[in-house]
Amino acid sequence: MSASPFFSVVKYDRSCQARAGVLRTAHGTIQTPIFMPVGTQASVKTLSPADLGDIGAQIILNNTYHLYLRPGAELVHKAGGVQKFSAWNRPILTDSGGYQVFSLSKLNRITPEGFHFRSHIDGSRHFFSPEKVVEIQRDLGSNIMMVLDECAPYPCDYRYALKAHELTLDWARRSRAAFAGIGERHGFMQHQFAIIQGSVYPDLRRRSAEALVEMDFPGYGIGGLSVGEPKQAMFEMTALVTGLLPKNKPRYLMGVGKPEDLLEGVELGVDMFDCIMPTRNGRNGTAFTSGGQIVIKNAKFREQFVPLDQECDCYTCRTFTRAYLRHLFSAQEVLVLRLISLHNLHFYLGLMSRARQAILQGRYLEFKRDFLEQYHSNRHHLSSS
Repeated sequence: MSASPFFSVVKYDRSCQARAGVLRTAHGTIQTPIFMPVGTQASVKTLSPADLGDIGAQIILNNTYHLYLRPGAELVHKAGGVQKFSAWNRPILTDSGGYQVFSLSKLNRITPEGFHFRSHIDGSRHFFSPEKVVEIQRDLGSNIMMVLDECAPYPCDYRYALKAHELTLDWARRSRAAFAGIGERHGFMQHQFAIIQGSVYPDLRRRSAEALVEMDFPGYGIGGLSVGEPKQAMFEMTALVTGLLPKNKPRYLMGVGKPEDLLEGVELGVDMFDCIMPTRNGRNGTAFTSGGQIVIKNAKFREQFVPLDQECDCYTCRTFTRAYLRHLFSAQEVLVLRLISLHNLHFYLGLMSRARQAILQGRYLEFKRDFLEQYHSNRHHLSSS
């Protein structure tokens, strides 16, 4: 009897490219489309693994760059891998650190061999090659590992984007070879995803996708978007790329995180998303609700003895009122950081679950329309009520 495939599509929506699928890993199956909470340093800020399980998280994202610097990949390996180290016994995806090169550009130098960088913690010098990043992720033991890539900034001219595209392809080839040559270290199969770059230039995006498909990766990330480019350009590039990728491989739109953007991505055939927005905004006092965003510190919520979102059944909304949450925020009580982060992730995960059900029922575009009408039409009411 043959083993089940790593990824399979269960159903396509009849009116668009949206699809419901299943990802199978050694630490559990994942129903797609899916949102992945970001736990950069093997921890989703303010939330425990039990919290994440309670709200239905199926997979979380950790970061290779940060775990390499602290506590170190060797220590995580000694602990039995990142799942055992962090007590999260479900799937984990590790980003490669390429985005950190982009975001910490003043501390790094990119060469054809890899990138040299200084630690943002203590200024010490380090070097990442594609091969070393694979080895680190073998030590970490994530279920899905991303290849090292160069994320071109926006705006950038065609020459720069071309150079980053070519370097990313070369690093992908080296990463694929390293993955084959460096064996598993925790007794289970890991899967390696490529990252498609090319900035906002359609020909580079096309060339990147076609070359990486030839390398036959198990899945594909769409990188270098949501870095300042116009929203229209972001989704034009996404639509172009998803149309070129194999239907039997998962697509991951990296770092894109507004609710309306997730739904647009799903419509274009994207399966996986991640973003720090729900937790970062939660720690800053902003909650995502069925009627749009609300900023809980605003004085208008001082006497609102109703939940953050009356349509939500998360622990925060079942238990506390807007007035109480505003009090916690005003008093600088750390509990509020956890409560709003918990609610926001519950909202995001629930949104993807509802999107999946709509796809299975063949009514995704209707679901998307109804959600966005409520999300936008109630925004003024929620913020002023």
